[in-house]
Amino acid sequence: MKIGFIGLGNMGAPMAANLVKAGHQVTGFDLAAPMPEGVTKAATAAEAAKGQEVVVTMLPDGSILRAVAADILKGMDKGAVHLDCSTVDVDSARAVADQAAALGVLAVDAPVSGGVGGATAGTLTFMAGGSEDAFEKVRPLFDVMGQKAVHCGPSGNGQAAKICNNMILGATMIATCEAFALADKLGLARDKMFDVVSTSSGYSWTMNAYCPAPGIGPKSPADNDYKPGFAAELMLKDLRLSQQAAEAVDADTPMGKRAADLYAEYVEQEGGRGMDFSAMLPRFVKRGRS
Repeated sequence: MKIGFIGLGNMGAPMAANLVKAGHQVTGFDLAAPMPEGVTKAATAAEAAKGQEVVVTMLPDGSILRAVAADILKGMDKGAVHLDCSTVDVDSARAVADQAAALGVLAVDAPVSGGVGGATAGTLTFMAGGSEDAFEKVRPLFDVMGQKAVHCGPSGNGQAAKICNNMILGATMIATCEAFALADKLGLARDKMFDVVSTSSGYSWTMNAYCPAPGIGPKSPADNDYKPGFAAELMLKDLRLSQQAAEAVDADTPMGKRAADLYAEYVEQEGGRGMDFSAMLPRFVKRGRS
């Protein structure tokens, strides 16, 4: 396929590189990041999008997505697909999809799970919203960039799935870190706690696959001084998106709200920016009961 790719940062660059390796013709644009090998550099986002069968965007937030979409959609061919892999608010995803539809462009919002490692390895999970026709047109690209793609329903539902998933993830990581810190103070060895919890009713992804305690379980960012696989500030972004969505639809999410507040304290007041989101463990270890 002829593909435009806008946003070639930590996630976008390896995703675009995998498309090139699979034989696709990729034209890229980014304000600052270098072009991955094999990607043709465009002077503007509109130039990168013009005449392409699919235009992929991987952008920081909804306001930037809206601005880029306003720039690129009017120059895209009718029947082309705008595939947005950013994690943004549901309203922005739906507004951009409506704008695309008015211009005869198909739209898929497909945020990802799997982090930079998954982007590099081509093992991302995509949560996609949009029409069935649009989803099927970009399915071959999902197969290159990821290991799984789930069609979640109409436009915006991909974002809804992502923020619900990460609300669970954030709250579960906090509970896992709290439990390890409590175990330490009760004199329970971390490896013994892991052996029990990982095979008992406390089983979770944050315990079994991404354990926040170094030297326990499969290798994780905890074993690399908490250098981010998924940065704490990105978790904060997603938790805030979940609370923005919850407020919009009058949903009661007290655990999600508390998780957002705790990550805000950690990132904005306690030096957590640039650390993995599992670095909540040393944070709790240092703290007493307040």
